[in-house]
Amino acid sequence: MSEQASIFDTVYDRTETDSQKWQKYEGKDILPMWVADMDFHAPEVVLDALHERIDHGIFGYARPEPSCTEAVIEMLEREYGWKVEAEWLVWLPGLVVGLNVASRAFCQPNESVLTTTPIYPPFIFAPKFQKRAVVKAPMGLDGDRYVIDWDALEAAITPDTKVFFFCNPHNPCARVFERQELEKVVEFCERHDLLCCSDEIHCELLLDGRKHIPLATVSEKAAERIFTFIAPSKTYNLAGLGCSIAIIPDKELRQRFTMAARGIVAEVNNLGYTACEAAYRYAGDWRDQLQRYLAGNRDFIHDFVKREIPDIGLYQHEATYLSWMDVSRLELSDPVGHFESHGIGLSDGAFFDSKKHVRLNFGCPRSTLEEGLRRLKAGVDALK
Repeated sequence: MSEQASIFDTVYDRTETDSQKWQKYEGKDILPMWVADMDFHAPEVVLDALHERIDHGIFGYARPEPSCTEAVIEMLEREYGWKVEAEWLVWLPGLVVGLNVASRAFCQPNESVLTTTPIYPPFIFAPKFQKRAVVKAPMGLDGDRYVIDWDALEAAITPDTKVFFFCNPHNPCARVFERQELEKVVEFCERHDLLCCSDEIHCELLLDGRKHIPLATVSEKAAERIFTFIAPSKTYNLAGLGCSIAIIPDKELRQRFTMAARGIVAEVNNLGYTACEAAYRYAGDWRDQLQRYLAGNRDFIHDFVKREIPDIGLYQHEATYLSWMDVSRLELSDPVGHFESHGIGLSDGAFFDSKKHVRLNFGCPRSTLEEGLRRLKAGVDALK
């Protein structure tokens, strides 16, 4: 067993803890492979920083230390060549909060948000929660690879559309959009005078050596209309600590965003800042090992499904630990309920605007994944 595998093969018992993922099926023999957090310990360097912060013993209202802000800025320049100013950063207790604030800040109640589908559910729910309409354009397929359907986007947009919610790397389609595609996104937004919210929360979970390109960096003028969301939560398994960042270069947009958040958005907590700084400053080697392990899990899924469950369709998978599965051939009225009855809990594609799909979280030890796929196969075999 390689050193890399030994880190992530350890199985931790998350039952009877505060885990939403595991509490959902408490007392049932259903393996949870739905919501997007991983069954891995956070990096030791992050845990050490948290222990030191806890030992301080005082947890008052928090603001980021300059060293925390510097860690974010240095990470963005080191990884992506993106030079960001400290004042561009707006700290948030979660990315979903940011989507709601953006809907409120940049759309009026009679205006709409545009997005592509299938898509991470808050892209659809957040505008609706703020009483803003959502305009949806389906993604296209180039063989087994999801691509942006530009004709569908042009057909979907209305004169009242003000913001484009864009996801890169894409959840759930697992695409890493290439520079040419990103340039077309910026051109599309400029031509239609749209602001663009670029959710890049999975930007450190690229597989097979791919490199992320922040949308705001593809042209000099892009930053005038693009604001970007990032967080250490997905990559370093820190979602429960509630620390995300909006990067808003344009001063006027930043003021509109912060005004819309005033009085209703909670502050980031002490431990969130501590974990964020440690992750971005010290956990790069751990992240690199994680990427290799997840690529192995992805390959295991593709090999297993193609061999054992060919009735389930898969797609090219370039990033994230979330596998998007086409179950339309099974002709199930309730795919998630069916698979739950065979001991595996998946995300319902209906929430992503695609009833014929389910999403499987493979951010787990290989042994857990093997058991999950065995249960998935049992659910398909039961239909024969």
